[in-house]
Amino acid sequence: MEIFQGLLYGFGVVLQPLNLLYCFIGVFIGTLVGVLPGLGPAAAIALLLPSTFAASPVSAIIMLAGIYYGAMYGGSTTSILVNIPGEAASVVTCLDGHAMARQGRAGPALGISAFGSFIAGTLSVVVLTFLAPSLAKVALSFGPPEYFSLMVLGLTILTYFARESMVKALMMAAAGLLCGSVGVDSISGRYRFTFGIQTLMDGLGLVPVIMGLFGISEVLLNLERGKEKQEIFATPAKGLFPSRADWRLSTMPILRGSVLGFFLGVLPGAGAIIASFVAYAVEKRASKYPERFGTGAIEGVAGPEAANNAAAGGAFIPLLTLGIPANAVMAILLGALMIHGLQPGALLMKQAPDVFWGIITSMYIGNAMLLVLNLPLIPMWARLLKVPYAILFPFILLFCLIGSYSVTNNVGDGIVMWVFGVLGYLMKKFDYEGAPLILAMVIGPMMEEALRQSLILSAGSFAIFLSRPISAGFIVAAALLLLLPLITRRKEVAKAWTSVPQESE
Repeated sequence: MEIFQGLLYGFGVVLQPLNLLYCFIGVFIGTLVGVLPGLGPAAAIALLLPSTFAASPVSAIIMLAGIYYGAMYGGSTTSILVNIPGEAASVVTCLDGHAMARQGRAGPALGISAFGSFIAGTLSVVVLTFLAPSLAKVALSFGPPEYFSLMVLGLTILTYFARESMVKALMMAAAGLLCGSVGVDSISGRYRFTFGIQTLMDGLGLVPVIMGLFGISEVLLNLERGKEKQEIFATPAKGLFPSRADWRLSTMPILRGSVLGFFLGVLPGAGAIIASFVAYAVEKRASKYPERFGTGAIEGVAGPEAANNAAAGGAFIPLLTLGIPANAVMAILLGALMIHGLQPGALLMKQAPDVFWGIITSMYIGNAMLLVLNLPLIPMWARLLKVPYAILFPFILLFCLIGSYSVTNNVGDGIVMWVFGVLGYLMKKFDYEGAPLILAMVIGPMMEEALRQSLILSAGSFAIFLSRPISAGFIVAAALLLLLPLITRRKEVAKAWTSVPQESE
């Protein structure tokens, strides 16, 4: 009964004209941030935080939160249309979303992305409303061993469901872990793999690497293909909304992605990126025709897009109930709350009920605003397919350069982007996937820190990962996923050998 009273109070707060305006500004800016490659919600919120100092705490946090989950909506747009993820969590959307665009189905891809995001975002807010306290306790039971084991499982799942060779995927994951270790060692404070280069002392920026691997490499590859590629983009989009067949294929992926994304979003360190990768892997595994994935399967768009939007809702649980940020964006929002004189945690609901319930109810309204805002823009985004590449390429390069430079205002990041652009071009030429590298680079530093903290707790004993039930479960699952292909291949070889007719002597 208290929950419903809180919801009514929250709607009374957010439906005030000024708060509605801030909510709209937040989701609108978030959509733009998601569409423009490179900026990302963390950088956008950090840049706009000073502009909220004159606003009331509830208005400020409503706007900043809207930027975060709004960016999850817009991030799929450039992933689908030009194979450049507008936001890191939309990397996996490139795989099937861009393939659909090449087939003239950009409209349904964008449509199912918008509807799936709305459904997942709304479901995540419903769960956030009713289960926040109990889910926060589950997240609290995770220590460094559980985090490390979970990240190992995430990497293993990604490599297990690789489109090409699993060995190549493992190689890319190893390269990503190496890239993630560049910079300052979080435990000892020493520089690693910097070679005296100033740009590398803060580590390899995620934005320049993503822009290079997915943006610059795509431009180089299309320039090489020349006119053949241009004809593909001249194909008109057939229908702007998903058909009944598309909905039949997408309904369960959206629901599965919503559940997976929300629970992974609750766990600090997991977040929208891992949620989208895991959702894609689950859909590929659940499909009767897994070979369709990577060639334009709409399930490969619906599941990950639902997962990253649900994860955005789940990330608010540890922030609002425990004062623990689940990711970099939540850390900035934690700072914003403290700047406005609020302390997130168990007492926030009593000390500032207008902020607590205002944030939650604003997400209901914000998700509806995003759906209304995004659907009319689908025809405009789909028209980008008809833009000649001679015009489109310079703009892609411009946005990539702006995105890589704007995060730290460092020219060196532009050089990093071009280096990884050439590397991404070669990877695509030789059928190496970029997704394992990106995921490993993102979770690599967290994974290393969790490993070393675990070993400090256990006085150097690796048995700590197997002596704790949750951690042991993740490790066993990862081991099974690594061994399963070997067992399957051995059975196939044995079956093929027995089916070969023996030559009569």
